[in-house]
Formats: sequence, C-alpha cells, structure tokens
Amino acid sequence: MKFRKYHALGNVYLVVSPDEFPDEPAVLKIKNICHSHYGVASDGVLIGPFESGVANFGLRIFNPDGSEAEKSGNGLRIFCRALWDLGLVKSQEFTVETLGGVVKAQVLDKGKRVNVEMGQVSFNSQDIPIWGDPREVLLEELNVMGMQHFYSGVTLGNPHCVILTDEATETKAKEFGPLIEHHPNFPNRTNVQFVQVIDRHRIAIQIWERGAGYTLASGSSSCAAAAVAYKLGLCDARVEVMMPGGQIDIEISDDFRISMNGPVTSVCHGEIDEECLAQVFH
Repeated sequence: MKFRKYHALGNVYLVVSPDEFPDEPAVLKIKNICHSHYGVASDGVLIGPFESGVANFGLRIFNPDGSEAEKSGNGLRIFCRALWDLGLVKSQEFTVETLGGVVKAQVLDKGKRVNVEMGQVSFNSQDIPIWGDPREVLLEELNVMGMQHFYSGVTLGNPHCVILTDEATETKAKEFGPLIEHHPNFPNRTNVQFVQVIDRHRIAIQIWERGAGYTLASGSSSCAAAAVAYKLGLCDARVEVMMPGGQIDIEISDDFRISMNGPVTSVCHGEIDEECLAQVFH
C-alpha cells in the first residue's frame, strides 16, 4: 500500500489513494496503519481523492481507532498539500467534499501553507448533536469525576465540546478528555478542547480528539475554540490559536463562517507491507 506522510503542527496523517482500498476500509487495517509501534504511526488516514458530484475532489477521513470522521481541519490542509504535490491543484481555489460538508481551499507558499474555509459554525444542540431540548449550548454545566465544568457545544460538521479554563494544560486534556468524549450527553462522542483566553487576539488550547486521543494540534478544534470565545465576546473575529504543536490563524465572519490558515510539512512517502496490514495485535 503506497502512502504519503505529512504533519500539520505535529498532527500526522497518511494520504492513501482510494485505489489501495478496493473494498470498504476495514477497521483492523486502519488500526494497523496508524499504530505507533506496529504500523507507520499516524493520527489518521486520508483516503482520496475520489470523484465527487458536488466538489472538485472527494475525501474520506479515518481515525486511528478505525472510526470515520466527518471533518478534520489539519487533515484537510494535509490532503490539499498532497493534491498540490501530485500536481492536481495549483494556486487557484478549489473545493473538497467531506462527510461534514464541502469546503473551499487554497494552497499557498508553494504548498507549505493552506487556507481552508471550514463552513458555518452551529451551536445548536440538534446539529452537534447533544442530548436534551433544542437550544444553543453555551456555558452549560457538565460534571465529570466530581469536577464541575462549564462547556459550550459546537459543530463544523463534526462535534466539539469547548471548556473555558484559567489554564489549559496537557494534564487536563488527558485526564478529562476521554471521559468527556464518551459522556452520554454526546451521542456521537465528541472532540474536547480546554481553552485559555490570553487576550483579544490569542487563545491557547489543549485537545483531546475523538477517536485519536491527545493531539498536539487540530484545525477543527482551533475553529471550534475560537468560535466559542468569539460568541462569548472574549476575543476578536481574527484570532491566533496557540497549541503545543504551533499556531493556526482563524478568521470568523459575522454569520459565523470560519476560515483557517496554517502550515503543512511533508515527512516522507513509501509503501506499507501487506504483512503489516494483516497483523492482529492486542
């Protein structure tokens, strides 16, 4: 199986052609590919491009646990960089279809940066989804392990739980992230962000990603965190999102359409042996 490996601020994805998957991608095969010891070590697999009836390119996104994700900001930037490297796009804007909707993208700086219009943010419980009566989910109480958190719900095509905190730490993300991801409030599970507002132009976040775990950076998480901070009047429409892996620039319109601009780095390309794909480990 041939692949290309990239990272976006330490968030690693493999890009694989649909031709390598003649059948529906098997959970075991995805897990083997992504495993940090038995595989190639990746935060997910991007399968594409495939033909789309509504966009220039189609993309499927798989998490390391084998589940399929609706949308990934870093994954989209990486996929766009791969399209550039394959000579399928140039500097003009183009569109990509995901399970979470169609986005517009543009490759900049000879492939080293990508801008993605991620779509319109919703805080509506039915869109996210979150259990309960239809409502905007803003600063609602969530009790986890006896600790009280106040969270806001967001979707950009995938679900997010955004928690404001005085100090965003890796410890908080790793301790509470997996419990919140599987909390019964979120029927489709959820991505989790702990957000510290630094000033009107900067926020810092720590991320627990649904299906992947603790993550150095996330594009959609950056968008979700910035959207909540802006909605609550804590930051301006243009904001720098600081993560352990680096910085993404976010811009939010009056109707909460959100754009993301960040770097992509090519790591390597190669071929995964069939023996790796077929293994069963515990």
